[in-house]
Amino acid sequence: MLERWNRDTRLIVAARGLRSFSYGLLSVLLGVALSNAGFSPAAIGALLTVSLAGDFVSTYLVGVMADAWGRRRTLIGLALLMAATGAVFGLSHNYPLLIAAGFFGTLGVSASETAPFLPLEQAMLAEIGDASRRTERFAHYNLVASVCLALGALTAGLPDVLVHLGIARGDGIRLMFGLYVLAALLVSIVVTRLGQEVEPSAMKARPSLPWKARMLPALGSSRRIILTLSALLSLDAFAGGLIVQSLMALYFHLRFGVSLGSLAVLFLGANTFSALSYLAAVPLARRFGLLNTMVFTHLPSNILLACIPLLPSFPLAALLLLVRQSLSQMDVPTRQAYTMELVRPEERTAAASVTSLARSAGSAGSPVLGGMLLQGPLLALGLPFVACGLLKIVYDLTLWSIFKRVPVPEQR
Repeated sequence: MLERWNRDTRLIVAARGLRSFSYGLLSVLLGVALSNAGFSPAAIGALLTVSLAGDFVSTYLVGVMADAWGRRRTLIGLALLMAATGAVFGLSHNYPLLIAAGFFGTLGVSASETAPFLPLEQAMLAEIGDASRRTERFAHYNLVASVCLALGALTAGLPDVLVHLGIARGDGIRLMFGLYVLAALLVSIVVTRLGQEVEPSAMKARPSLPWKARMLPALGSSRRIILTLSALLSLDAFAGGLIVQSLMALYFHLRFGVSLGSLAVLFLGANTFSALSYLAAVPLARRFGLLNTMVFTHLPSNILLACIPLLPSFPLAALLLLVRQSLSQMDVPTRQAYTMELVRPEERTAAASVTSLARSAGSAGSPVLGGMLLQGPLLALGLPFVACGLLKIVYDLTLWSIFKRVPVPEQR
């Protein structure tokens, strides 16, 4: 489909791909690197929680002010903060400094990005192409991201390879953080090439609003339905935060003694299966509708997730994870397209920001709990997987029961 994409679409997808490569790299590397540096699972979970709380604040600011600041300018600033975060984590093991960097910057802790880049990119993609191909465009946007995430996960295994070349593991890990910094800087360069078309046509109306009105993203008639959807997405994100990819990698590392290199291969496969699932989302959405595709592909994947700790060996648990990943991400492009269909064009940045804000808020509080549930004898129970799967099942069933009655013109 690349030949049908305009220049801005290609640049947005390229920026997302670079960022996802970085997140895939760090989501596998971070937990293991911090564990090797002497931090406990609870301390690692707390750090991830602080990072996601920072994403919440950033996403809020994006929703309130980005259209007035300028979307391109905001994305460049976020990319530079991302680079600074990688530099701090690569150079220091001082816990208070890492906490500060995690909050004010951007870390790749999960395969499901909750960072503040997303609402801006989603609003841009919804406006710069044919509305009838919106779901397809979001599917390919997420497909590229997932492929790059898989490549980043594979790259996380390089420190194990470099050891055989005489490079100390610690130096190899620092090199990976340097790669994260480089990718973030490349994102900032790519964004500078975006055209004026990606900026909101109605941004001139925002500064004239009273200051209290500007403190909330500008939702109009769609406020009630978007807030309802956001509450459910917050539950889904809270569940996902219990077992973000960094904690998942840490679980396999601590329970089964899996090396960084083997984890890299596992999450290459997991994210590759996720990428393939995006391709299936488009025909399924055309056949069954956006909402049905969101719910009835997500539901079985969460049942499988809850069963992973029941398996006694790493090969079996890894196999079940791969099967689960082949279903788990079909809801992402359909959810993004569905959200854009629920609102008027002038509300898209606000709607994407509010839903992203809800996801950031939901996910921010749970990694510390997930880390605590991996401490000591609790590790063998795999409680974060069980709790995550059950909560996501509740989310799926509630979403379907509420929104099946909401009439939406699904333009796919």
